[in-house]
Amino acid sequence: MGGTTMKKRLALTVTASLIAMSLAACGTEGKNAGGDTSGKQTAVVDDGTEKMDITMLVSTAAGGGWPDDHPMIKRLNEKLNINLKFQWVPGDSFDEKMNVLAASNNFPDVFQVWNASLYAKWQEKGVFLDLKPLLGQYPNITKSIPQADLQLMNPKDHIYGLPIYAPAFRSNLSVRNDWLQKLGLSMPTTVDEFYNVAKAFASNDPDGNKKNDTIGFSMSVSANGNIVGIDYLKGAFGLANNWKEEGGKLVPQQTQAKEWKDLVTFLRKAYSEGVLDKDFAVNKERDPWNKLEANTNGIAEVNPNEVYTVTMPTLQKLDPKADIVQLNPPKGPTGLQFANTIVSTSKVVVNSKVDAKKQQRIMKLLDYILSDEGYTLIKNGIEGVHYKKEGDKFVKLDAFDKDRPQILSTWFLRRFDPGIQIRLWDDKSYEQKVLSWFNTTEKYRWTDPAAGLVSETSSKSGADLNKKLTAAIVKAIVGQEPIESIDKAIEQWKSGGGDKIVQETNELYAKLK
Repeated sequence: MGGTTMKKRLALTVTASLIAMSLAACGTEGKNAGGDTSGKQTAVVDDGTEKMDITMLVSTAAGGGWPDDHPMIKRLNEKLNINLKFQWVPGDSFDEKMNVLAASNNFPDVFQVWNASLYAKWQEKGVFLDLKPLLGQYPNITKSIPQADLQLMNPKDHIYGLPIYAPAFRSNLSVRNDWLQKLGLSMPTTVDEFYNVAKAFASNDPDGNKKNDTIGFSMSVSANGNIVGIDYLKGAFGLANNWKEEGGKLVPQQTQAKEWKDLVTFLRKAYSEGVLDKDFAVNKERDPWNKLEANTNGIAEVNPNEVYTVTMPTLQKLDPKADIVQLNPPKGPTGLQFANTIVSTSKVVVNSKVDAKKQQRIMKLLDYILSDEGYTLIKNGIEGVHYKKEGDKFVKLDAFDKDRPQILSTWFLRRFDPGIQIRLWDDKSYEQKVLSWFNTTEKYRWTDPAAGLVSETSSKSGADLNKKLTAAIVKAIVGQEPIESIDKAIEQWKSGGGDKIVQETNELYAKLK
């Protein structure tokens, strides 16, 4: 993930029959291994004197993983008396790699699972060690990860994986403050005020080039059929963050007809009056942000960790006086106010086949990574190699950029800490500015009670159903169909498999209660 928007994971295509066949042996052996370990743990104690090989599979982004002789690997090996053997798998081929591992039933000791449906299926097959009986011995894990996040996607009294943290508010709403000031506008607080500001941005030449080339606000349609970049408006008009709970039952965003029609009415007006980006339907996911950086878009969601290091420098090359500030989500007609809120459904898991001693050593490794010492190491690298201390300040050394010692913290496991990309040598004022974005947004958290629950029908046809519904919504926004056509589109979503998704998701939800 690093300094870029956390990368999307392609859905794995392992069929239920393949999983049943390839993991059949593991289904019995694995459950015994995981189920009996709580009894063995008291009899078998790892005193740390035996050097152990530990295989670890990590998904990578740009730059790839470390070479075997990397100083960070050496430091971890020395610290824990282990021999780490990494398998670095590019994110684009991670699904293929997991298929191969499943087919051969040959998982490494520690690995990642990015697909929520496979996490649910494989835990039932006994692939993962139940960590719950072990966690009491590793306080850094339980201190660094909130209990609710540990329990997410796990049945009661079991924890089969540690969550891979993603900042809940990685995408924060921002506005061109210099445009506000130039046009004599106040910071908008409601959706009506938001609309008026966006219209002024689109119509009143805020960049002063005497051309009609600016955008009030923008959005895009993702590859899996979701309208993205306007969660602040979805929430304001009463839509759920994927799912909401009513009367103990889960209700999907897709069936909220009134809320969708209210939002589409707002967007249709914005589109017809040139306030909404005319290219929204063909935008790629980051395009609204790109257009902000290109000095054409006035309001967009941005990553606080990149505002001052990427977005502002890029924009100020085009307009040295440009100023981006945080914009609180506007209040909807009934006072609702929500921000884009992400719940990580990715996990770090331990192979249930590893013996009791290795289980303990692996847990010591994970616990160390989340300790004060280990966390400083995985964020900043090795003192004297990747940074040095001069008086009461820290100085980054050239080896940090060459070695990339921080990639375990960005790609593998880290504390629940929005400041994950802030280094020891970063200026304190910079740190405070970044964290203020996250802290301000906290009160607008938009919960999803079904996060991580992926039904069988949703895995097979959910994306296609969403694409069809979104296509109907887009047609209504651009005026090709009446607003009322959304009612028919929702009924088609339900009859085409949506009702089955609702039923199955509620059944999964009941299992976790």
